[in-house]
Amino acid sequence: MRTSPLDGVHRSLGARMVEFGGWDMPVSYPSGTLEEHRLCRQAAVVFDVSHLGTVRVEGPGAFDSLQRELTNDLNKVGPGRAQYTHLLDPDDASVLDDIIVWWLPDTDGVDRFDVMPNASNTDRVVAAFAADGVDVVDTTSGRAVLAVQGPTSREVVATVSAEAAAVGRFRVIEADVAGHRCLVAGTGYTGEDGLELAVAADAAPAIWDALLAAGAAPAGLGARDTLRLEAGLPLHGHELGPGITPLNAGLEWVVSWTKGDFRGRAALAAQKEAGVTPVLRGLATEGRRPPRADQVVLRAGPDGSAVPVGRVSSGNFSPTLGHGIALAFVDPSVTEGDDVLLDARGQSVPATCVGIPFLPRS
Repeated sequence: MRTSPLDGVHRSLGARMVEFGGWDMPVSYPSGTLEEHRLCRQAAVVFDVSHLGTVRVEGPGAFDSLQRELTNDLNKVGPGRAQYTHLLDPDDASVLDDIIVWWLPDTDGVDRFDVMPNASNTDRVVAAFAADGVDVVDTTSGRAVLAVQGPTSREVVATVSAEAAAVGRFRVIEADVAGHRCLVAGTGYTGEDGLELAVAADAAPAIWDALLAAGAAPAGLGARDTLRLEAGLPLHGHELGPGITPLNAGLEWVVSWTKGDFRGRAALAAQKEAGVTPVLRGLATEGRRPPRADQVVLRAGPDGSAVPVGRVSSGNFSPTLGHGIALAFVDPSVTEGDDVLLDARGQSVPATCVGIPFLPRS
């Protein structure tokens, strides 16, 4: 199992460690997931997200390769920008991975991209670009990635680097942070304002300590999951993965139909022509009992009996809203305002179809 450059730091803070995507990562600290969630919504926290891969693609042909392999259009952005995109299965347009691409600032006229896949998908992303014959290197082991998130995150970062704190949303810069050169992006996965720092592995403990001293609280992957769920953000393996296309997940905005051919385009276009089913919807329940992944979604049929119409992909208690929320793939006929039932081990739990995100994103 792989470990973060901050593994020893997490253990010294009393973190509870769990396996995630082949990495041993902190799920929570002694303060607990609910408190870490609250602090991210009201102040600032720092997550270690070093389990995310980093694949450097650069040089001649790099731009064209990303255009062929990924769904979004880099012509919409440029050097010094970040873009969310998907890598599709060429046969059925399933999302093999959802990815943030950091297009590094142009310093010498050479295109450089840090492609950041999910924990367990780095090898397939490397293989996709290597097949194009471009210069591609997995740099994951040589760096750490820290995500500072929350409404006061920029104030916290400004105490260690005013330059880093000023990065715009979905912008990418190089900056000195606590005496170390870093890549900084205005990105995150919580629905709050914030930024992410890619730092050399040996510099990570010093930068982590500086951020905590500046007022950020440590937060684990448990809070990151409840935060992203409230924000309606997909998690690979739940809202994205085998048998799930960007259209199923309501993410057609990630697809550029005008840039030309890309991996999986024909299969995706065929699905769009045929009609998309199932589709992703939000569900809300009453009380603190959390919905759970794989619960069957039911709706009353013409004869009054409960008819299956879908399945929950992610569910949990929302600390901010004070009740259960879920993302579910359901029949397109289920729309906002409709009442449904969740099968919780044979017990029917009432739920209502609601809009996504569950909370407005900052």
